[in-house]
Parts: sequence; C-alpha cells; structure tokens
Amino acid sequence: FGELLGLWCADTWRFLGQPKPVKLIELGPGNGTLMADALRAVRIVPDFAANLELHLVEISPSLRHRQEAALAGRDATWHDSLAEVPEGPFLLLANELFDALPIRQFERGAGGWRERLIGLAEDGETLVFVAGPEDPAIEVLIPEAAAELPAGAVVEICPEAEALAREIGRRVAGGPGAALLIDYGYRRPAGLSTFQALRRHRRHDPLRAPGSADLTAHVDFAALERALAAGGAATFGPLEQGRFLAALGLAQRAEVLTRSATGPQRRDIESAVRRLSDPGEMGTLFKAIAALPPKSLPPAGFLSD
Repeated sequence: FGELLGLWCADTWRFLGQPKPVKLIELGPGNGTLMADALRAVRIVPDFAANLELHLVEISPSLRHRQEAALAGRDATWHDSLAEVPEGPFLLLANELFDALPIRQFERGAGGWRERLIGLAEDGETLVFVAGPEDPAIEVLIPEAAAELPAGAVVEICPEAEALAREIGRRVAGGPGAALLIDYGYRRPAGLSTFQALRRHRRHDPLRAPGSADLTAHVDFAALERALAAGGAATFGPLEQGRFLAALGLAQRAEVLTRSATGPQRRDIESAVRRLSDPGEMGTLFKAIAALPPKSLPPAGFLSD
C-alpha cells in the first residue's frame, strides 16, 4: 500500500514538471509505516528521491516518536498543522485522517431538523444523546442530497474536514501541488449515524469512558470534493480503493513480492491484497480522491477505461 502511494507521488511529480525541491507531506502519519514504505519505493526514481523535503503533520508526541523510529536516517520536519508547512511545490498524502475529525449530527423530526447533542441522564452522571431545540437556521447546514430524507434520518457534517480540504485545494492550485486523500465513507448520505467508537479493535459505546476509545465517522466524499474545488483544485474521484490500487499495479507488485517469499510470507501477502482490495473488506468502503492544479489531466489510478 505504502509503496504504491509513494510511486503515485513520484509519477505525479513528473506530471507537475518535476519541481525541485519538492515537499512530501503526510497528514496524520500514524506509526510512520506508510511513509517508510513510500520512501523505500521511490528510490527507483533517484531524481525525485534526492529532491524530497519530508514534512509530517502530527499532534501526538508519542506518535511522533514512533514515526521518528520508523524513518530513522531520514531528515524530517514535524508540524502541528498544515498551516505551519511552508508554501511551495508539494505532494500530500492523507490516509485515514478525515474520519478522525469531529462531526456535527442533525436528526430530522416531525417539525424539522434538530442538532443531536450530548447531555446527562436523570442520574446526573451518565452521558446520553439528546435532541437540541428546533432551529430553522439548521436548514442551511443540511447537504442538498439529504433534503428529502424522512423523519428519523440522521445527517452528519464535518466543518473541520471541509476547511482542511479547502486549504489543501488552495495550496494545490498555487503550489503547484497534488494531494491524494484515502479514507472510508460515502458519496451520498444514507440518513444513518456513522459515528462509532473502537477500543482494542472492538466496538465500544462512544459515550462510555470518554477518552479511552478511538472516535470515528464515515467521510462525506461529496463534501470533500466540493471543498477541494472551492479552494481552486481540479478533483478526480472518489474512486473505490480496490479499483484505484488495481490500476496502480497492486496485483503485479504482489506477484513480484511472492516470487521470493516463503509459504507463510506468501499467505500474508495474499491476505493483505484481499484486505486492501476485496469489496467485502476495504476495497469498496474505502475510497481515494485526488486534487491537482486546475485543468490537469487525470493522474495515475484515475484514468478512465
């Protein structure tokens, strides 16, 4: 996965005219594994690899330490936000970042939309979901695609995601630059809550023991696309992750890796390919969207049949 994204960056750098130097930015790099894999792969494009300036946007001190260990020997600069990264030519990766940004939820009642809030139960201690007051001003926040949803439907918006995507779009348009955003989500709201908590790889009540679990929500790719375009970028996708990785050569790369693999290693590779690309796993729910300068042709992976 990381190798293919790294090679996508190298190919897109050529597409942008091979600016030197060029910043390689990752938003929310996690353990640093994706970036380490990407950098290993781009060594086959020496001119690109030699002119990279690595910038990582990460707010967690403990994750910064893990990233530093994963990228041992690489010069990198860490930032608390994209705003701190200097302007100039760049390539940006964000994998499973937008699902972690805070959302607002609205529920349709008989008299209109109400914001879904968090309050206290009668015991004065237990957190519960409550409906906020009716407010006609909420109507302007509801996506057009959700306007006809029935009573009981829940709609989510993520103002922070839209603001970040708009800023990415602005930088892409003027950088010049390119961005590849991969996450799980939808293009049209289904009227259901996607807010969930995960703790130790299991579902968890999001209102129990706050701070002890990962909170996530599905990404609205239509909203992301609009925000990138509002910033001035040309957008491509969203495209299902399985199709995107297949177009980049997932099967061919797996075949090369298995040639010298042991039996257990081969099974691990085959399992990873299934996890990344099968519709029943990450292949359909996860999607990729790219942003490039205005009037750009589609980048690798987004070419039409």
